[in-house]
Order: sequence, then C-alpha cells, then structure tokens
Amino acid sequence: MEASEYESVLCVKPEVHVYRIPPRATNRGYRASEWQLDQPSWSGRLRITAKGQVAYIKLEDRTSGELFAQAPVDQFPGTAVESVTDSSRYFVIRIEDGNGRRAFIGIGFVDRGDAFDFNVALQDHFKWVKQQCEFAKQAQNPDQGPKLDLGFKEGQTIKLNIANIKKKEGTGSPRARPASTGGLSLLPPPPGGKTSTLIPPPGEQLSTGRSPVHPAVAPGTGGATESWPQPKPVTAATADIWGDFTKSTGSASSQTQSGTGWVQF
Repeated sequence: MEASEYESVLCVKPEVHVYRIPPRATNRGYRASEWQLDQPSWSGRLRITAKGQVAYIKLEDRTSGELFAQAPVDQFPGTAVESVTDSSRYFVIRIEDGNGRRAFIGIGFVDRGDAFDFNVALQDHFKWVKQQCEFAKQAQNPDQGPKLDLGFKEGQTIKLNIANIKKKEGTGSPRARPASTGGLSLLPPPPGGKTSTLIPPPGEQLSTGRSPVHPAVAPGTGGATESWPQPKPVTAATADIWGDFTKSTGSASSQTQSGTGWVQF
C-alpha cells in the first residue's frame, strides 16, 4: 500500500448544521439570509480528512459516526467549497454519493472559531499540495530550478568588524612624560649625606694679592661651615698654560668676589 492511500484527519468539529438552499438564479454569490437558519435539515459532526492530494468533508452522526454525506475537494477555493457573501460562519459545499450524483447544500457553524478552523484546514492542505507539485517538478528538471549566486557583483564590497584585537607592543602611541615643576630638573644629592663642595672658577684660583674667600654656609648642614680650598700658588708653568686668559679673567673674578661671598654662575 502506497503512502498516498493513507487517510489523515485534518480537522474535527463536533457540531455543524445542514441547510437546503434554493437554486441560484444568477451568477451572484450565495446568501445565508435566504436560508431557513432556524430550521436546519440535519445536525451532526464534521470531519475533514485527506487522502493523497484530495480532501474530504464528511458529515457524520455524533453518536454512531455513520456517514450522512461526503464532499470531495480537489481544489480550494473552488466550486466544491464556497463562502457566502453575508456571513463568515456559513458555506456551500458540493456533495457526491459515489454514483455520479451531486448536490449543493449549505452548512453552518454555531461558533465563529469553528468556521475559521474549517477554512484554515483546507488552506493548509492545498498549500502542502502545491509545494509537493513544485518539488516533483524540480526533481524531474533540476537544471531549470533557480540557482543561488553567491559571487560578488561588480563594485560590491564587504566590511569586516573584528573586535577585541590587542595592539602589539611598540605600535601604540608613546606615553607623554610628566612636565617638570620648575625650569630645570634637579638631580638628587649623592649618597653619603654630604653636600658637594662649591668650586670657584679657575680665574679666582689664579688671582694673587687678594684676601681669602669667606667661608660659605652649606644649606642643610645645620649651620656648619665649609671653607673653600686654598688657591695654589701660581707658578711659571701654570702662567704659561693659561696665557692671556689669566689676564682677561682676573679682573672679572675679582669684581665678583668683592660684591658677595657667594660665587655666582
């Protein structure tokens, strides 16, 4: 037995009413207001089944399940099932007895939600039928199906956003050095706690006939004084080395000493 011969149930509604409808005189749609809605011809259960691509609307007895009428539907929407123009709860279906005889009857639901489920069940079935037909065509002619083109079009570009990438060492911007508070950077004193001795310029060591330099008080020593080193006597060899430089600097250095005891740089 093939899979298409199995019958599946699409929808079941416990209550439905059947009406006799007058023949349609014109091409306009059916109207439920023309039926005797307060006097249904039959009431029972509705069940929609599917076998292959055909759906079947079956009207059955609520208790015994005996079949009252059946309407095969091969297309929806179509002539086998039509909606009325003045309500969403009533439909006209075409029933068949299997011997070639057909008739049109009206059906109606008490609940509007039941009518909606009836309509959706038929729509979903024939959507599935349409997809199966398209798959069968593509299987027979695979070259005629649409091809997926993943190539770049002319002038098309892509942009990659790569996050959380660390910079390599040495490639970043150099760190700015903190600015010094003063104009000049002062070096720390040498280890040992002693203050370096101030050495006068060479011109003072070469000057003769002047009084010795007054002792200077070194800062940070608590009032202790340190004397300047005594100038060495000028010899002939020293005079020859300095030459005229001794003569030109002697007067300037003597003026500096006469003003203050500190050496000014």
